[in-house]
Amino acid sequence: MEENEQENLSSEGKKIYHFGEKLRRIREHKHLTLKAVAQQAGVSESLVSQIERNRVSPAIDTLLSLAGVLEINLEYLFEEYNRARPISIIRKGERRTMHEENIVYEEVSTPSEKDGQLSIESYQITIPVGEKTHRGSYGHLGKELGIIISGQGKLNYENKEYPLNEGDSITFSASVPHTLENTGATPLIALWTVSPAQKFV
Repeated sequence: MEENEQENLSSEGKKIYHFGEKLRRIREHKHLTLKAVAQQAGVSESLVSQIERNRVSPAIDTLLSLAGVLEINLEYLFEEYNRARPISIIRKGERRTMHEENIVYEEVSTPSEKDGQLSIESYQITIPVGEKTHRGSYGHLGKELGIIISGQGKLNYENKEYPLNEGDSITFSASVPHTLENTGATPLIALWTVSPAQKFV
């Protein structure tokens, strides 16, 4: 086990969450000295220093005092508590695929159900000549972002049409009917991101 990993475990092997880095970063950003913060919080300068270096875990009243002095939102301090930050890699030949008639969706980002309304999914769409998507034709909650990798097409959005060429990107609310159509002479390939996730959850 690496040294930095050991510092995040108690003697019983339980994971410990540290506030020190955030407290120090904000204190320095506000150009406050350890002494100034300690005096305003009613604690010793040594204690603040040890907390910032993660040498001691502050009592809740001490933490509240420091947060008050530094004007820190407590949600900011606790936002990463028990939150896993996994790295997800999908190899080119291992993408999950979904078909909509002759249209192919290849997953490039895996959504997490734990993220709920904050979940995202991203996929590459390949649309044959003269065809269009259908899954968004009734609209759904959320937003979409697309970029045309190659080919030519248009976004049919409610009662309007938006021409799209290679390199163009488009962002829109997904709540109204929308479809992506290939209007060119070659397959249309686009990279699409949707939040919250719809297709691959």
